[in-house]
Amino acid sequence: MQVSRSSLSYTLKMPRKSTPVIEAMRTLSGQFPRFGSRHIRVLLGREGIVVGRDRCASLLAQAGLQVPKKRRRRQVAGSRPRPHAPATRNSVWCYDFVFDACANGQQVKCLTVVDEFTRECLAIDVAGSIRSSRVVEVLGRLISVHGAPRYLRSDNGPEFVSTALLKWAVQENIETALIDPGKPWQNGTNESFNGKFRDECLAMEWFRNRIEAKIVIEDWRTHYNEVRPHSSLQYQTPAEFRRASECISTTGAVNL
Repeated sequence: MQVSRSSLSYTLKMPRKSTPVIEAMRTLSGQFPRFGSRHIRVLLGREGIVVGRDRCASLLAQAGLQVPKKRRRRQVAGSRPRPHAPATRNSVWCYDFVFDACANGQQVKCLTVVDEFTRECLAIDVAGSIRSSRVVEVLGRLISVHGAPRYLRSDNGPEFVSTALLKWAVQENIETALIDPGKPWQNGTNESFNGKFRDECLAMEWFRNRIEAKIVIEDWRTHYNEVRPHSSLQYQTPAEFRRASECISTTGAVNL
């Protein structure tokens, strides 16, 4: 029987040697469904599986494990640069609120606090309502553990510009770095963190009540600090980066 070549088609098959890699990718993608090829490649490396950057992206695509890309919001040209760039741990802490709701109708308000230098999430305080007095209480607890920051960066929300908080900041010798109204990118580190928090935690979970939300969110915060590779830290975790920076600082002090 003669068949025209033009009517034939070839189905591309993945090489068998790629099968273990793809299975490992499936496992990791199941655990971290919002991770793309760069983060999956780092996690594979931790398991001793070395995969090139392009091959990792290709295998993820072939296996149908790619994460849909989000459209980035366009920034307004001519905005002033972010003041008070962090140089060390505790140079700048940034904080903001993220909102969600539980299956039982309870509202969830989350205060997120991030060290801009190490990218560590120092706290995610979860409650139904968070006023300036509670913000001061959370910051006070963090200072007792980590020491005080030089600056606190935030937007102009009422909780962050209240008389009680500003008076407390003066007493603690902390300067407030308020961003320009309508320019959230000036608080870019916290905006970026909150986006990951929404995408990888809030959007992936369905909390039955606020108590469950507190537990799950705290587990995610620990995972973010100690497990999740961070692209701006050369794919170290924030905890790894902090420890490395502390070692460098200590070594430098000894050498002096």
